[in-house]
Amino acid sequence: MSTKLVITLVAVSILLIILTTHFLRKGRIPEKYAILWYCFAIIVLVMSFFPNFFSFIAKKLGFQLMSNMVILLLLGVLFLLVMALTIMMAGQKKKTTMLIQEVSILKEKLEKESSKKNNEK
Repeated sequence: MSTKLVITLVAVSILLIILTTHFLRKGRIPEKYAILWYCFAIIVLVMSFFPNFFSFIAKKLGFQLMSNMVILLLLGVLFLLVMALTIMMAGQKKKTTMLIQEVSILKEKLEKESSKKNNEK
């Protein structure tokens, strides 16, 4: 692996750690997703310092090139991320439906109370 590629991978992993920390502190991402991004950054960092280890794993798993394994791993990470976001979105939809129902019930009770007061006067 060339020196330029090692420097680029180290820079990308450090940038990813900094961005994840920034978004975590601002409350833009939850901790469970920050851990995922930290793990990814650490894997990229380790891969940049020990490329022969990952080449060995790629060969043992039947990949001809390490880049093919990396692409497959990235696709796997993206698939898991999409799945997690889908689950979150479904949960938010349920919560929104419950909230709408509760607000409707409270609004109906308020209207009944208001109509009772108007009828008493």
